Amino acid sequence: MTNDEKEIRRKLAVLKRTEEVGSAAKAYRYYGIPKTTYFRWKKAYRAHGEQGLINKKQIAKRHPNQTPDEVVEKILYLRQKYHLGPIRIMWYMARYHDLRVSDATISRVLKRHGVSRLPRNVGRRKIHTKRYQKQVPGHHIQMDVKFLIFKGKDGKKIKRYQYTAIDDATRVRALKIYKRHTQKSAIDFVDYIIDKFPFRIQQIRTDRGHEFQSQFHWYVEDKGIRHVYIKARTPQLNGKVERSHRSDQQEFYQLLCYKDDVDLEAKLAEWEAFYNFARPHGAHGGKAPYEKLL
Repeated sequence: MTNDEKEIRRKLAVLKRTEEVGSAAKAYRYYGIPKTTYFRWKKAYRAHGEQGLINKKQIAKRHPNQTPDEVVEKILYLRQKYHLGPIRIMWYMARYHDLRVSDATISRVLKRHGVSRLPRNVGRRKIHTKRYQKQVPGHHIQMDVKFLIFKGKDGKKIKRYQYTAIDDATRVRALKIYKRHTQKSAIDFVDYIIDKFPFRIQQIRTDRGHEFQSQFHWYVEDKGIRHVYIKARTPQLNGKVERSHRSDQQEFYQLLCYKDDVDLEAKLAEWEAFYNFARPHGAHGGKAPYEKLL
């Protein structure tokens, strides 16, 4: 006879004692069983029969170290909405929600909910070159253009071009939208970043795109700034600006609904300010670029 069978037999004997003596109180007193226990057995027997009399291991309804539901919701929201990794989620939780959650806990939550792997197009890219970082702000500015395609109110495609400059040392960025992808736009953007950046620019690095050819090159040189071309077919040499464009896509453009250029420029200005002053950056251990600069 198994332990469960013995347990069922013992409890049935107690319950049947009631029929023999005609009193539940006499039955549970006879066996020295608490009143609450007796009626719990009786209720379980009525609901589930003999199976209800088997002792079940008690499981806590809530583990004392279990991650609160509201914290789990925030973790899953940041993951699914912005495709952030565990460490960046940890920084966002601490910075904006005043919640201290370890990256290990966040990883377990993501795994438990089946979102531990990012989509294919969001995964990490292989690094083909050795990483480097300048130490002096303005010593090395990377510049590139992000191509944008929106749908207008009439359903037609609208092409715009985001010119981007990022400081190698601090990751401070400047962004501006243009309707045309020309050297004239690139030259105007140079004037924009000279006024925008709070430090002297010593060098600008670009690829060999048509917008960065001779007219642009000599304009930059005449400003007392050195212009350097990266090697052909090596975008990783301008990897910081390339990576920042991926952040733009994941954290800004995929959430944006295009209305008109005025609205686009206003929202881009907000995103630029957030990126520079408030967004936790992986290169700085969770600090924003301007915090690194200061």
